[in-house]
Amino acid sequence: MVNVYSVEQIRAADQYTIAHEPISSLDLMERAANQAFKWIEQHYLASAKKREFAVFCGSGNNGGDGLVLARLLLEAEQQVKVFEIALGEGSPDYKANLKRYKGEKQSLTAEAHNFELQKDCIVLDCIFGTGLSRKVEGFTAEVIKEINQATAEVISIDIPSGLFAEDNTENEAQLVVKARHTLTFQFPKLAFLFPQNALFVGNWHIISIGLSAEYIAQTPSTHYLSTQDSVARLLKQTNSFAHKGSNGRALLMAGSEGKMGAAILAARACLRSGVGLLSLQIPEHALAILQSAVPEAMVELDACSTHLSELKRELKLDALGIGPGIGQAEETEKLLKLLIQESTVPMVFDADALNILAANPTYIAFLKPGNILTPHPGEFKRLVGEWKSDFERLNLLKDFAQRHKQIVVLKGRYTAIAIPDGRVYFNSTGNSGMATGGSGDALTGILTSLLAQEYSAEKAAILGVYVHGLAGDLAAEKLGTIGMLPSDLIEALPYAFRLLQESESK
Repeated sequence: MVNVYSVEQIRAADQYTIAHEPISSLDLMERAANQAFKWIEQHYLASAKKREFAVFCGSGNNGGDGLVLARLLLEAEQQVKVFEIALGEGSPDYKANLKRYKGEKQSLTAEAHNFELQKDCIVLDCIFGTGLSRKVEGFTAEVIKEINQATAEVISIDIPSGLFAEDNTENEAQLVVKARHTLTFQFPKLAFLFPQNALFVGNWHIISIGLSAEYIAQTPSTHYLSTQDSVARLLKQTNSFAHKGSNGRALLMAGSEGKMGAAILAARACLRSGVGLLSLQIPEHALAILQSAVPEAMVELDACSTHLSELKRELKLDALGIGPGIGQAEETEKLLKLLIQESTVPMVFDADALNILAANPTYIAFLKPGNILTPHPGEFKRLVGEWKSDFERLNLLKDFAQRHKQIVVLKGRYTAIAIPDGRVYFNSTGNSGMATGGSGDALTGILTSLLAQEYSAEKAAILGVYVHGLAGDLAAEKLGTIGMLPSDLIEALPYAFRLLQESESK
């Protein structure tokens, strides 16, 4: 996992590295900018064509990074102009690098801050770093507006200027640089993982600058970004003596009249994720549909012909998933209440099961610890109420998981998995082709399968969400993101698991 540190922890990592490597802060800045330059060189300077760069530098250390980059670009025989934004005396490292830079520059002040950008130039945004604590104002706000209105391509260094790295305040679009790429040093910033900031951050890339491995190892975070290597370590080794009984028994309670597709998708994903035995409890009318669509699954018919209404107490189970396509009939609502009271196995709650919980909040208090809830943002809003920003939404997510002792999977880009002890894991896989009805049903099937195979709820959630997105990425590589179906994702699941197995064996 990649730690997603707070701004304070990132500063401490810098200081620890300076003290224990040891290295001067000026040399650490040089190293960081050199690594960013290598990325720019690889992606923008491969051709013989000379490029034009406009480097906007504030007077802090982010501006110092920009000055080093400007010098390196000048040495690489690129056309460079620095726009120095007069915001004060300047940090010592900024002033040292200003002396080293011998190229063209223009000072922007409150009295004179007009500038021109050629349409094919590349802007390097180095105005503000992660320490910004209030909205941009004055002439600097005008500079940012001008950058955003230009046709130039923008690369932000460490963080787009004007963006709060970890603040509850909603950003004003006009006052934050809109980058195509963000080159962030060593750690992703929490703000990058929020939907509301996608407009500013663009495609972000972690640039390793050699901060102390000792500091990272001994400094835990409460926020993490999943990686393939870390998730692969969660995957259990296959047992050559395994049989269908040892690979877990799962029950999916899914479907109602007109919504049997959700049950089929969940069932197929469950089976493709390695469960030994799968049963589906479905309305009586859907027997022929299910047995022809998913012949590998056993069927438990509900007494009601159109929706779920009864609790099957005699089934031997290791895990249970409920919600896809079940509707919210009164009998289904009563069934969910009974299930919560009587079930002794870990459960996955999705879709209408979550909507029933939201309509009956007293049910939530009776949930046994260690289940997995998988709301999308709309369902989560029904559970917890409104929020003003994505940062506030994250706090509501953590609070809900802690109060009710449940694993909560808030679906979306960088799906957030909240653990009851306060940790949150953000998922790094997945793509826009998965933004279609049925993808969530597939996730329910995957998670139910992993719980049945005796993964803990925490590991099942982290592994299941990652492999769900990885399968989506594999399907997108083959088909593209437009027109991709949840069925395509499900068919790619064995390949996704194999990739994790191969990653772990290396």
